[in-house]
Amino acid sequence: MSSESAPHDRLYDRDFALAMASQMCFVIANTLLAHYARWIEFLGGSVRDVGFVMGCGAIFGLILRPWMGQWINRLGPQTMWLIGYAVFAVGCIGNLLLYDLGPGIYLLRSCLVLGAAIVFTSSLTYITHTAPVHRQAEAIGILGSGGFIGMLLGPVLGDVILAASERVRGDFVLLFVAASLGSLVPAALVLCMRKTNVRHRGAPVTLADFFRTTARHWPGTIILVNLAFGACMTAPFVFLSSYVDQEQLRITGVSVIGLFFWCYAGWGLVIRIGLRRLPQRRGRRKVLLAGLVFMGAGMFAYALVDAAHPWRIVVPSLICGTGHALIFHTMMSLAVETFPSPVRGTGSALALMMLDMGTIVGAPLFGQIAETAGYAAMFATIGSITLFSALAYTLASIPVWQRRSAERKKTELRDSVIPAPLATEESVA
Repeated sequence: MSSESAPHDRLYDRDFALAMASQMCFVIANTLLAHYARWIEFLGGSVRDVGFVMGCGAIFGLILRPWMGQWINRLGPQTMWLIGYAVFAVGCIGNLLLYDLGPGIYLLRSCLVLGAAIVFTSSLTYITHTAPVHRQAEAIGILGSGGFIGMLLGPVLGDVILAASERVRGDFVLLFVAASLGSLVPAALVLCMRKTNVRHRGAPVTLADFFRTTARHWPGTIILVNLAFGACMTAPFVFLSSYVDQEQLRITGVSVIGLFFWCYAGWGLVIRIGLRRLPQRRGRRKVLLAGLVFMGAGMFAYALVDAAHPWRIVVPSLICGTGHALIFHTMMSLAVETFPSPVRGTGSALALMMLDMGTIVGAPLFGQIAETAGYAAMFATIGSITLFSALAYTLASIPVWQRRSAERKKTELRDSVIPAPLATEESVA
């Protein structure tokens, strides 16, 4: 195992720019599939089926997360990054062979989720290896800004491809081909990046070692926040297209889904870049908690939207976009900080594994709620879960804040004591 490169303060270099560009290109491809619910419905499924396919499809990625993190430790994040792009492309092309809601759709949805999981876990691990320690939250945040840019484009392009009121199979063929080709450019960018020196070549790749490592470096209550955030992500990336179609949200000349993501990702990008140093100045926990409150409030704001007022979709999109911009990078940096560099892949995998768990458990449950009680009840449920996680994390953070406050007071008291001047001959006289 080679040692980590010497610490440095520089963050924005050529490799960071390539990583951000790769992230942006891949998110465009991945968010094209924000319309995957429409594919399920085209094959004869209901909103309940959407929840089950999306939730069950994520189980495969969840099961493989422990080994994924360990392979990142052993092979390095860039190699696994490229493998993730390949798995995602296979999942896209494989959907072209489907004609019904058989077992195949669960397997291929699993490939899409697994490929994206490998990509995001690898990129997160790479950036925590290469960024200065005290700027890791900022690094994760700015890297995620590439994701926000991708979100501005991917869902809109998908809406253009599926714009016809009567969709035919050829529309979805174009969607999946575009998504699969969209993973080639980011793969080429990753190949141009320098390799990290942190690699645990002799690391075991076993489930037992994963549990030992996570138990030794357990990050604490932040895991509950990961679960809640995973539940929140079902709203824009699982149910939004079905919600728009079934609630008959129509705006003449404007894509409602496109409008949502322009506001969600565009405003989120402004917040993320404009407040990139806020976690350093105010503390990551406080920024994270503010984000959770915004996200929870945004879920309740969906109640303002109906067929008579489709423009009101802007309200939850802006509020939730603010929450997303404040949550993800602070949450991830807090979740992985307890893991040393040689096993940082395991920490990244654990954090995203819990996020997946929120989606897996949430999607079928929320789909059932939407079908039986309506979408307003579904969004209110997600909002309540988010605010509960904020309360739990606040209670867990109080001892940390009290300890830091005591340390600051002690430092201030020590600094305020001015040593008495040494006696001189003049003063004695």
